[in-house]
Amino acid sequence: MAAELIISNNEKNLHFETVLSNGDSAFIEYRWHQGDLALMHTFVPEGFEGKGIAGSLTKFVLEYARDKALKIIVYCPYISAYLKKHPEYQQLVKTNNLN
Repeated sequence: MAAELIISNNEKNLHFETVLSNGDSAFIEYRWHQGDLALMHTFVPEGFEGKGIAGSLTKFVLEYARDKALKIIVYCPYISAYLKKHPEYQQLVKTNNLN
């Protein structure tokens, strides 16, 4: 199913989202923080879990950040776990800087 997803950036609602076959949405909620993309929460409706939807959304967001030369701040546990399995995106993560 995940290969068929159409994912878009809903800038009004601050979601990267896809509409599922039942009309519900799966999304990654984000915020802007000093020009960086703060990834807050991943949501996939019950009954659609385990189908690769969250992974497809996450990959889309990370490629978006890479294409736009954005740094990301990760608050979402799912995305944090995804990054551990996909170190090729690690350079996108904003490191803590106390300066």
